[in-house]
Amino acid sequence: MKKRPGRLPCDSVNDYERTYRQRVGGLSLLSFQVICQETDLMVQADRLLEYEAREQVLVCRGQIEGYIQRYPEFALTLVPWPEQAFAPEIVREMIAAGRAAGVGPMAAVAGAVAEAVGRVLLDYSHQVVVENGGDVFIKTKGPVVAGLFAGDSPLSMKIGIKVPDTRNGIGLCTSSGTVGHSLSTGSADAVCVVSHSCALADAAATAIGNRIRSPGEIKTAIAFGKHIAGVLGVVVVAGREMGAWGQVELVPLQGKKG
Repeated sequence: MKKRPGRLPCDSVNDYERTYRQRVGGLSLLSFQVICQETDLMVQADRLLEYEAREQVLVCRGQIEGYIQRYPEFALTLVPWPEQAFAPEIVREMIAAGRAAGVGPMAAVAGAVAEAVGRVLLDYSHQVVVENGGDVFIKTKGPVVAGLFAGDSPLSMKIGIKVPDTRNGIGLCTSSGTVGHSLSTGSADAVCVVSHSCALADAAATAIGNRIRSPGEIKTAIAFGKHIAGVLGVVVVAGREMGAWGQVELVPLQGKKG
């Protein structure tokens, strides 16, 4: 679960870098950042599209915030939320993702926003990468490799996940019990999920991560993830241990961690 959205003016800068934001490389794209309170996006595209990205962030936040004003428990619940046909589209996607993974809808918020922004930017750019707190929407012309950031694990940024086909867009989302602001009851350094739905990848990463309190639970957690409809692949890192399943190809990354 991510922090509850709020309302503050937006700002954009172009020179912001964090280690986990150097995950998707090798693309000849322009990079820029868009910040709107808790929403903090790093975007790569064929052209600088700060205005278009900011406007879509405001739309997404407005819809989510409006729904929370009407249903405050939506922002707090850790269990699936009932389906509501008349909720805004992004809220429906969060609800569906949470129900599929067995978690609360806010576990899908970062992935849902990343994809919603990315889909809009595809009207202006042939290739788009939108990263939102470790959750990434990717639409490129060919295969990409995303570095796996896993905090203090010796495997962090030593392994990359090669995603062969992003022609229709794909979500690659990471949850951690040791890094960042995601709410996780587990202790995995990284749980990365690949899905055609970025919201589902986000929710599934949380659900799988909740089941890992020691490296010995990696196998059973991945087995759980296999049965979430729509999940294409899972990679888990806990300390020095790692496990993977599905449509993911692991490749070594050059250089030192970070």
